[in-house]
Amino acid sequence: MQIRSDSFDNGQPLPPEFAAGRREGDGVGFGANRNPHLAWSDVPEGTRSFALLCIDPDVPTVGEMVGKAGVEIPVDQVRTDFVHWAMADIPADVRDIAAGNCSDGVVPHGKQDPAGPEGARQGLNDYTGWFQDDDDMAGQWRGYDGPFPPPNDLRLHRYFFRLFALDVASLELPADFTAGDVQRAMQGHVLAECAIHGTYSLHPKVGG
Repeated sequence: MQIRSDSFDNGQPLPPEFAAGRREGDGVGFGANRNPHLAWSDVPEGTRSFALLCIDPDVPTVGEMVGKAGVEIPVDQVRTDFVHWAMADIPADVRDIAAGNCSDGVVPHGKQDPAGPEGARQGLNDYTGWFQDDDDMAGQWRGYDGPFPPPNDLRLHRYFFRLFALDVASLELPADFTAGDVQRAMQGHVLAECAIHGTYSLHPKVGG
C-alpha cells in the first residue's frame, strides 16, 4: 500500500496552511489549520475499512519549559507522542481525502462534528488534554488539528500520517475514542500499513 500527498512531499516541511500555529512577527498565533491532502493506492484484497492516525513523536516532556521566555528546549530532551488526528471506519472504497475537507480553521473548544468521509468516525486528539485548564479553549477536540510546536523548541518536529488497511468494516471503539483506542482495537486486523511524514517548526532558527 502506498500513500502520497499533493500538500507536501514525504520528509519535507508542511506548509503553514496545514498547521494550527504560525509565526506572526516576533510571536506566534493560530494558523489556517487545514488538513493536508492524502491519497493512497495498492490496497490489499480483503480490505473492509481504513484507520488514519497523525502523530508527532517529538513533543517535549518538560511542560514548564514550553513557551517560557528566555528558555530554549534542547534537541536532546526526552520526547513523547502528541496525537493530531485519529479516524476510524473510513470506508473501503475511499482513496483520498481532499485538503481542507476535514478541518479548516481553529475552533475554540474543538470541532464537535468534524467533516470527513461519509461513515468514518473521528476521535479525540491531544489538544483535548493540552487545553483542559484553559477556559477559552477547553473542550473535546475531535478530528484533525495541526502542528503548533513550542516556538522555543530547538528540535524540528515530525508529523507522521499513518494509514492502516483493516479486515473489519468497523472497530469496537468508545464514543470519545483516542488514537490509543484505535491501536488496541485494530490489533489482529491490520492487512497493510503505509505512512508519510512532514516537518514543522515555529522556532525562528529551525527550518521547516
